[in-house]
Amino acid sequence: MDTPTLTPATIARAEPRLTSLSHGGGCGCKIAPGLLSEILRASAATMPLPPQLLVGLDTSDDAAVYQLNDTQALVATTDFFMPIVDDPFDFGRIAAANALSDVYAMGGTPVLALSLVGMPINVLSAQTIGRILEGGASVCAEAGVPVAGGHTIDAVEPIYGLVAMGLVHPQRILRNSAAQAGDVLVLGKALGVGVLAAALKRQQLSQAGYQALMASTTQLNVAGPRLAELPGVHAMTDVTGFALAGHALEMARSSGVTAQLHWPDVPLLPEVAALAAQGVVTGASKRNWASYASEVALPADLDGAARALLTDPQTSGGLLVSCSENTAAQVLAVFRELGFARAATVGRMLPRQDKSLILSH
Repeated sequence: MDTPTLTPATIARAEPRLTSLSHGGGCGCKIAPGLLSEILRASAATMPLPPQLLVGLDTSDDAAVYQLNDTQALVATTDFFMPIVDDPFDFGRIAAANALSDVYAMGGTPVLALSLVGMPINVLSAQTIGRILEGGASVCAEAGVPVAGGHTIDAVEPIYGLVAMGLVHPQRILRNSAAQAGDVLVLGKALGVGVLAAALKRQQLSQAGYQALMASTTQLNVAGPRLAELPGVHAMTDVTGFALAGHALEMARSSGVTAQLHWPDVPLLPEVAALAAQGVVTGASKRNWASYASEVALPADLDGAARALLTDPQTSGGLLVSCSENTAAQVLAVFRELGFARAATVGRMLPRQDKSLILSH
């Protein structure tokens, strides 16, 4: 009897779904913000920090920044997670775009990447693992970034991501800690990645929903360096695992102001509102809310689906920009020019209130 030829396609059919191998996917894997703060407090460095370290741990910013000379500073970050989709190439693309986003969020331009790979080698084929890395490399190529090395281990769950490094002018760093009362908040991408990923894992996501998920998560946040050139842009971060609420809170706390979000203005990805209303949400959304609920003022009549979306973990989410009111139109114009069609003004910064985040509708 002839032995059938094994191809990548037949091997893939014999393997489990990538999302079935992980207890959480994408940035929903993050340790909850409350627990993370406790861990970081316990492990805080005791040695004096060099003056060249312009951004470190103190404000929970997106990346570390180290000044090299008068015109260049190194932006260094790392990000990795477990599968958010089942297609290995698409998983690699999402993970790479997400890792590079932290460089863009500081106003920097990525210049180099290293791969971080942990794979259950007795479960996944070499072809499947290779496709994950190919997906990541394709996004890095789009960004003009070489993948120059990395590290691999045999792991229980599949993990992939990047160390990403970039350059920024020391005077154009966009921290999350420089927002000002009176600023307008602009969000670069629509929300709902966590909900769509949860629907995919339950096999309840339509093809159109999957296409929306991929389009959002693989869109590089290339607006960052352009926004850093606008004098009226004061602060910026990217919205990822702690959700819109969590990252707006980080910005407000570190800047000494209160963020006010106007919920009807927050853009949502297609199908997300209906899925959330049906209870298709992530466990990470509940963990997020448990971590920072005491700092948030919600309308008494806000429904559970809206709260779940406010705390929905985003993977490779949009940039959240705090800018002067007369700069908001320029910020939106930059986003539109670079293909961020759903960018929108979603709130403003207020003088410090009792709560760090206020939601209105």
